[in-house]
Amino acid sequence: MQLVTNVYAMTEHFPKHEMFGLTSQLRRATVSVPSNIAEGQGRDSPKEFLHHLSIAYGSLMEAETQVQIASNLTYIGKTDAGNLLAQCDEVGRLLNGLLRSLRKPTGN
Repeated sequence: MQLVTNVYAMTEHFPKHEMFGLTSQLRRATVSVPSNIAEGQGRDSPKEFLHHLSIAYGSLMEAETQVQIASNLTYIGKTDAGNLLAQCDEVGRLLNGLLRSLRKPTGN
């Protein structure tokens, strides 16, 4: 959720002509991460939860790419981009850990 908040704050300063382009794409990608986690948690089966976690991870990878594009276009500075990418890495590690733990066969 903090990543979403930070992306919204950062994209406030993007050029106005990007409002329906990169700004919107980056915001939607980051919002998709916690939204899919929440939706998957609310489903009836572990298989559906895994599916939604996978979608969340894909959205995270999309957001990372868009942060790099924004940095290349100098919409955000290298330091801000680095901070956002570090947050993406942390969220990715958490998602991967959760995915691994849910995929482990149970000893039942």
